[in-house]
Amino acid sequence: MFYGKMDLTQYFKRIGFAGPFQGPDLATLKLIHKLHVMSIPFENLSIHCGEKITMDLEVIFNKIVNHSRGGWCLENNFLFGWVLQKMGYNSTILGSRVFNSSRNDFGPLESHLINKVVIDGKVYITDVSFGVSSQLWEPLELISGKDQIQEAGVFRLLDKGGMWVLEKTGRKPEVLNPAFVNSGLVNKKLTQPIYGFTLEQRGQDHFTEMCQSLQTDPLSLFTNKSICSLQTPTGFKALIGWTYCKITYSPDKNVDFYDMYNITDEEVEKILCEEFNIRLSNKLQPLDRTQVYML
Repeated sequence: MFYGKMDLTQYFKRIGFAGPFQGPDLATLKLIHKLHVMSIPFENLSIHCGEKITMDLEVIFNKIVNHSRGGWCLENNFLFGWVLQKMGYNSTILGSRVFNSSRNDFGPLESHLINKVVIDGKVYITDVSFGVSSQLWEPLELISGKDQIQEAGVFRLLDKGGMWVLEKTGRKPEVLNPAFVNSGLVNKKLTQPIYGFTLEQRGQDHFTEMCQSLQTDPLSLFTNKSICSLQTPTGFKALIGWTYCKITYSPDKNVDFYDMYNITDEEVEKILCEEFNIRLSNKLQPLDRTQVYML
């Protein structure tokens, strides 16, 4: 199905990028990366409102750019890779294995898509779609062991020999609502791996089967939880099932403030519209089963 021209200027409008753009440099990469995560939610709502998620780039562009939706990594990062190439960046797709805290190991398959960018001989990792407190606001330089400080905490890439590992050291969470002090959504582990990856180039077809599995497998995180999160200038906000969360980073106090409360079915549409600028065509069926997912 043809949805019309995939216009880079429309993407720029979607993220609020007004230039100037004089070439594929690091400063511009940092800017569009940050604008993307501040403008386009990480969300899997399609699964919970009767829509199919695809690796078709035209469909993804139409959904995210023309209809002001978000998407998960296979959509957001795939689209971002296209943007990078259209802008003249030397970028390639990589696959990564997400760390499973329940099993204390990385997943067996590459379920997360990221992009590698080379600028002036230096290699950077971009990821505009992991969501919540593990979301990068800017690219990370591919240097093993280097602390790279961002608003969410300290990120570092570690060369483990055969696999690179992204890990993050965050801050202590301070939960403002006593009812959520023991919530499984609250991540109390300060340092932990996020995902592991190799530098082997991947293509669209590498993720086609995974895209189908993640939205149909009854054991998939994404079939068990409706998730929507968006970065903000002071942290991020998220709607997980019926739980609305607003997290404020406070690095000067070495703490993150978690404001969490439950909403009703009737409030879901309003929250999505007002907080995430999302208006769904179909009725959403919020879901929050017991699979582990932490902010």
